[in-house]
Amino acid sequence: MVGQRLKRWLAGVVIPAVLVLAVPVLAAEDPPQRVVSMNLCTDQLAMLVAGSDQLISVSALAQDPANSAMAEQAQEYPANHGRAEEIHLLAPDQVIAGRFSAGATVSMLRRLDIPVAVFEPATSLDDVRGNLRRMGEVLGRPQRADALIEAFDRRLASLRAAGREGRSADTALYFPNGYTRGDGTLIGAIVRAAGLDNIAGELGVERGGHLPLEQLTLAQPERVITGSRGPGHSRAESVMRHPVLDAIAPAGVHRGLGNADWVCGIPQVLDAVERLASL
Repeated sequence: MVGQRLKRWLAGVVIPAVLVLAVPVLAAEDPPQRVVSMNLCTDQLAMLVAGSDQLISVSALAQDPANSAMAEQAQEYPANHGRAEEIHLLAPDQVIAGRFSAGATVSMLRRLDIPVAVFEPATSLDDVRGNLRRMGEVLGRPQRADALIEAFDRRLASLRAAGREGRSADTALYFPNGYTRGDGTLIGAIVRAAGLDNIAGELGVERGGHLPLEQLTLAQPERVITGSRGPGHSRAESVMRHPVLDAIAPAGVHRGLGNADWVCGIPQVLDAVERLASL
């Protein structure tokens, strides 16, 4: 009798419990259908990888051509401003954020049981591949991500085959407030892939830091690459127009490398590689 009652109890309680436990596992394998991105770089990665109607909102920065290489495509999506309240009202089943997205927003969304995938910023060309691959996993679109990576590698190989990494020219990056970047950064990798030698490391700047104009003058780089200027005339940007830059760079000053060219690790960074290689 005890054995029969135990069997009935197992049939009535344990098996349904197992089924209940199995449901989330099966659901987790389904790709998300309502995806919201709240970071400029994840916006662009998601637009490249997402399926039709899968991505329902991107950040407002994605629509700004000064910062986004995909500003035109981003106009097709409703914009968000990274606030937890507005994102929650969109009823997403997946949110994508960057490491430096608003921590309070990410924390609140997770407390509301909304999945949030956080992406690290790209600091190399390898990170472009890695973030594309991870976006494919998050969105359930690995084949699309693989296709993008293959196209990226083909174009990079083509640039290298053209001999653009075979030449060398001492180059200085010079941005507002005299800021420069060196190795271990995405723009450093772009400069290197274009066949140019970034002198930041020789001047003691490993990743990023201030480069006094006097020190830049003494370094005598062959080429200077500056950032693009905004619509105003800020004092921070005036140093990029200093006449000494033209005097010290025999190969010339290339002005106009904008944030959209290098801030995010997306395949479009190869546009900047090709442009710099042609200087």
